[in-house]
Amino acid sequence: MSALSLPPNLTTRPLEPSDSAAVHALMAAQELHDIGSVEIEEEDLIAEWQRPSYDLAGSSIAVLEGSPGGRIVAYAELMGADRYDVAVHPEVRGRGIGTWLAGWVRDLARSRGASVVGMPVPEGSAGDRLLAELGYGVRWTSWVLRLPEGRTIEERALPDGYALRVATEDDHEQVWHVIEDAFLEWSDRDKQTLADFGAEVWQRPGFEPWMLQVVVGPNGAVAGAVFTTMSDIGGKKEAYVSRVAVHADHRGRGLAQSLLVAAFAAGREHGATSSCLSTDSRTGALTLYEKVGMVPDSVWLNRAIALG
Repeated sequence: MSALSLPPNLTTRPLEPSDSAAVHALMAAQELHDIGSVEIEEEDLIAEWQRPSYDLAGSSIAVLEGSPGGRIVAYAELMGADRYDVAVHPEVRGRGIGTWLAGWVRDLARSRGASVVGMPVPEGSAGDRLLAELGYGVRWTSWVLRLPEGRTIEERALPDGYALRVATEDDHEQVWHVIEDAFLEWSDRDKQTLADFGAEVWQRPGFEPWMLQVVVGPNGAVAGAVFTTMSDIGGKKEAYVSRVAVHADHRGRGLAQSLLVAAFAAGREHGATSSCLSTDSRTGALTLYEKVGMVPDSVWLNRAIALG
């Protein structure tokens, strides 16, 4: 660890599952300050923390005011081999906490054999500026896109022999393969286990069957899938397409557009007044989403640094 120390009157400890509400409040305060809206949900944290493979206590640190029972004002966690997140409450910025946490993450990642580590930050935010000053370069760019209220995506008829429906438990393993295999075409990481994938999808708090839809092909196998979550911030519900993918053998038939239409329609049926999703420059899908009427709302940079 760097010789840099935390400011006085701050203590640290590992995170516990019961900290999800406090960490969500911290991250929401940071997002509201940096981008003017809140994208994170407490359910996102719980879903990631409940993955069977994830050691929350061994992969996280909370920074608290005063005693170990004080308010969490900053935190960091290493969520994968080279993926981490840090949040510092706007009220305590400018005291070196973010720099200290960045060093803590680098040390932990290095101890686990990682050669690089990085995290997403809103473009132009305090976190973006800090990481740039610390020598972190941009690995890729991400965008949060929204479908404006009242706008719909034009439906596209499914090809003959294809059908769209709500996924059943019997589809889960196929959904896992289709989505993970598609994501791994552009993402440099190991394939999630079925148990970890399920923890973030059908075992996510608040999951309802309508949130996972599939397109099946002529042989009855899953050709594509979409997973949608629902947020409720200030009484306004929004449907978020968390994952959408089509098997390589079934692309070029408009299945992805049909899945998006179905996801956003299902969201509206359950009270959503807006819809959104996130994509990044590795996928090459930005223009696809813009063509169907989605509008970029915020820009995020994944900044990373090599570990010597």
